[in-house]
Amino acid sequence: MDGPYSHELRVAIRAVQSAAKISQSVLCADDKGTVEKDDLSPVTIADFAIQALLTATIHGAFPTDNFVGEESAADLRENPVLLCRVWELLLRLQDDEANSLCELPQSPEQMCEMIDRCGFGKPGGPESGRRTWVFDPIDGTKTFVRREAYAINVALLEGGKQVLSVVGCPTLPADANGPIDNSTVDPTGQGSIVFAVRGQGTHVRPLVETPGEDVVARKIEPHAASVALADLRAVSCYSMLDSGVDDAHKAIMARLGITSKGCDFLAWVLRWVTLGLDLANVTVWVYKKRERVGKIWDHAGAMLLFEEVGGKITDIDGKDIDLSVGRLMTDNHGFVAAPRSVHDQVLKTVHDVLHEQGKANLLA
Repeated sequence: MDGPYSHELRVAIRAVQSAAKISQSVLCADDKGTVEKDDLSPVTIADFAIQALLTATIHGAFPTDNFVGEESAADLRENPVLLCRVWELLLRLQDDEANSLCELPQSPEQMCEMIDRCGFGKPGGPESGRRTWVFDPIDGTKTFVRREAYAINVALLEGGKQVLSVVGCPTLPADANGPIDNSTVDPTGQGSIVFAVRGQGTHVRPLVETPGEDVVARKIEPHAASVALADLRAVSCYSMLDSGVDDAHKAIMARLGITSKGCDFLAWVLRWVTLGLDLANVTVWVYKKRERVGKIWDHAGAMLLFEEVGGKITDIDGKDIDLSVGRLMTDNHGFVAAPRSVHDQVLKTVHDVLHEQGKANLLA
């Protein structure tokens, strides 16, 4: 795709394709080298390897840019066996590096440095004009270790605003029809890449290219630009997270006239992908506690996929999402995403239900 950010888009797509080779090789293994982080969420050797790969590749192309990612290399520095396993994963991509598809760290120590370049990075605010790449090497690690759906998220922010999104979806068909969920598998094994550049729309293409065939990216129609309440279709996460107010979510959907649960994904990135691809057009998430906040790598870039097809995204207080405040999205609480034409009505429904259920304390 020609136009603004075309070079960034090409580099990011190639990096995601190489990253998917790592994740799929680990997906098939019984031992995924899983360790538990301080917040009790799992991380695998694929998470570490992919973050190192993405950082090395994109830093090589854009050396003055800033980077933010989910993982740090602390566990690798303390565990030589784990470090060796991650390094061996990256060495499998030497052919990709030889073909200029990616750039690899030159040593295990540089691998750790690349991981930490993201792991301690922070996004710049609007006044900085700073370019920041945000990575989630594997969003949905809990489902990934079960050999189910996950995503590789790459975003570019400028001054805290989303300008580019590239999401690798190794288990999701490029021609998927809803509703889909964590167990959906692409029977062709190709998977998909969903991408957007601000002002140029959202597109989908195969992740794995067929030799000798041209890759055709399909532009998604702006389906969320004008939608009636009666045509709302939901995506959420059911029964796998305890951070949300499930009874409120159910009541909100019922009040909106949505009787089917729709698409069901643990990974937030895949929920945004689902909204971008017109497999759903509304999602609401109310955290149980006001102090609970989102993490930038679960949302940055991927939200652009829905905005580029006419969607509007705020928090439950109606505030715009601020990605410039830091690694944690402390200026916002929860999410309300809906077609622009009905977002105000969906937001009012959220407020009405929370007041009726005695949960107004969750609003500002």
